[in-house]
Amino acid sequence: MNKKPLKTQFQLAFTYIILTSVVATVITYALAALLFMRVENKLVYPANHYEKRLPAIESYILQKQTELLVSSARPALEAAIPGEGITYQVVDGNADILYGTLDNVHIHGRTELYKLLNTTTGIQGRYVRTVPVIDAEGTVKGAVLLSYALKPTYVNESGNMWITVIFIGALVSPFLYILLFSLLFSRLVAGNINKPLRLLMEAARKIKEKDLDFEISYHSDNELGQLSSAFAEMKTELASSLSAQWRMEQERVEMVEALAHDLKAPLSIIRSYAEALIDSGDPKDGKLLRYLGVIRENADKSSERVRQMQYTSDMEKAGSILHPETFELAPFLDRKITAYSLEAGRKGVEIVLRMGEAAGISLHTDPELLERILDNVVMNSLEYTPGGGTISVSVTVQGSRISYEICDTGPGFSRRDLEKAVQKFYRGDDARASRDGHSGLGLYIAKQLAAKLGGEIRLSNAPGGGACVVIEHEDGRMNG
Repeated sequence: MNKKPLKTQFQLAFTYIILTSVVATVITYALAALLFMRVENKLVYPANHYEKRLPAIESYILQKQTELLVSSARPALEAAIPGEGITYQVVDGNADILYGTLDNVHIHGRTELYKLLNTTTGIQGRYVRTVPVIDAEGTVKGAVLLSYALKPTYVNESGNMWITVIFIGALVSPFLYILLFSLLFSRLVAGNINKPLRLLMEAARKIKEKDLDFEISYHSDNELGQLSSAFAEMKTELASSLSAQWRMEQERVEMVEALAHDLKAPLSIIRSYAEALIDSGDPKDGKLLRYLGVIRENADKSSERVRQMQYTSDMEKAGSILHPETFELAPFLDRKITAYSLEAGRKGVEIVLRMGEAAGISLHTDPELLERILDNVVMNSLEYTPGGGTISVSVTVQGSRISYEICDTGPGFSRRDLEKAVQKFYRGDDARASRDGHSGLGLYIAKQLAAKLGGEIRLSNAPGGGACVVIEHEDGRMNG
């Protein structure tokens, strides 16, 4: 059934539920009938059971005769009469009731009593046998009326309970069977559907993890089989597409590396010749020296861009290895802030370090990668902070996470910057665009390096204005 179309599976399951429920119900009814017949003789009296007791009771009445007309004879009489199935009434010769358990029968006078003697009459759905009470001279002094019904009766309360259980069980069994077989066949159908679905979910998870080395081992002509085949075809096409994309990416990386390598030499030559001309030039020719300074400065900037491009290509290659060390954080940051302050002083920008409780901790991480992250973020802030502004570096520790919040007093990030500033080669909106231009690699490099240290970076704007970049990473020693 598991290879059939889903519609057919549901139809077959419904048919099987009905058929098996009917068969099981018929078997249950047959077993209930057999059980009833087995227990009937033990738990149920036949319809004429109490009628068969009458001769013995009449014999007792004939034996006692007028002794029964006094109330003191009642216990002995009731002992001879089965009280559960037979009620009685003792009357005198005038049909007046002396005692008994039969309340709904009344004989009016001696004449009517004589007519009923030794007869059995039907009264209110029951039968009443009238047995005469005669004295020694043969005179009728009264009578005993015995009332009984011709119907099956239970031997005791347990018989009643068992018959009720059998009846109720037979009555509800069809519904129980429908519920039971519905659960059974629904599980079978669900299992038939879940197996290929689990395979497809596992395949989707592998695709999400960029792992295309899998097979979907489900083959059928139904809808799920067709879906599995379509998924396998999609995987093949995706593998082909990713392979082409990987080749293009490799070609791009190789082209960037080649371009960066080819640019290093001419840029070095330009810088060298510019410096040589500056050194040998006429100090009075300010215009010439200014032009040569611009050439040297832009050659330096171009060399830095080339270096970033090379580093980005190296960073994206698989198999990069961390080199963690244990070092004190405060001296490390003091040294970095001092280096940044030299550059910041030229622009009139102040750099402030706030460490608080983090001042006394040691880290176990790759100091070179951490230094590169801070260099990219701080220098990026310095590029956009106007003269007279401030860059603050605040360090906090939460468990094994180290956080560096770097905020400047520049124009801040635009909404588009907040979404895309960490993307590769993103140049930014006008609000944070440098007049000299930039490569769009600084924050991208910082993000990639933070991920290698088990962390991340987040961008925001300070409440009072300016951009904030939060760098987080794991302390390998604390986390380990």
